[in-house]
Amino acid sequence: MKRQFDPATLELMDRLQPISAELERDLRNLRRLNCWFGSHALIAFFLRRWIKPGARLHIVDLATGSGDIPRLIADYARRVGADVRIDALDQQAATLEIARKLSADYPNIAFVEANILEWEPPEPYDIALCTLALHHFSEPDAVKVLRRCRELSRNFVLVSDLRRSRFGTIGVYVLTATIFSEPMTKYDARLSMARAFSFSEMRDLAERAAWKEFGHEAFRFARQAIWLEAA
Repeated sequence: MKRQFDPATLELMDRLQPISAELERDLRNLRRLNCWFGSHALIAFFLRRWIKPGARLHIVDLATGSGDIPRLIADYARRVGADVRIDALDQQAATLEIARKLSADYPNIAFVEANILEWEPPEPYDIALCTLALHHFSEPDAVKVLRRCRELSRNFVLVSDLRRSRFGTIGVYVLTATIFSEPMTKYDARLSMARAFSFSEMRDLAERAAWKEFGHEAFRFARQAIWLEAA
């Protein structure tokens, strides 16, 4: 199955828009999908490896959406007694406003409205994360995003996304025809799988971005991740 990517065709959630009931429902659906179908479990696997009791870490979450990954990190750090500060970056103002409201009880999460490829933070981070965002980019820009992730962190980098496959495509169509059938969620989910990178394409992107000695693994429910970690 060949990747289908047209830069002129945006996912509905990526289009400039005000806060609406439809957008809030779509973001809620994405949080449920992340929780039920592997993204939260994938992130938690690496949190256990990288965040130790007593650690003090500065973390960035790129393309944060409604902020469920930063809240997952903050909750885990609290449980193990680690001190984390998290910068959550997204370029969609309406989405960020929803994320801020959902994160009102998390003073250690700061939300930043910015473009991944243009943003320049004042200092590098301990951990850089980018979850379910790479498929939004053309191949050349996806390589730039991976380079940016590597530049942003002095220690750990994790980029996870969908893994394009026939099984994954069928699964998405079934889910969006039954449980997640709202128009925005259905449209975006199906387009996301069509734009996702295959396992071999993801590895090729990392190599083109000059990642060295990186990990790459397939996870359940058509997920995959590449990562870098300090020795």
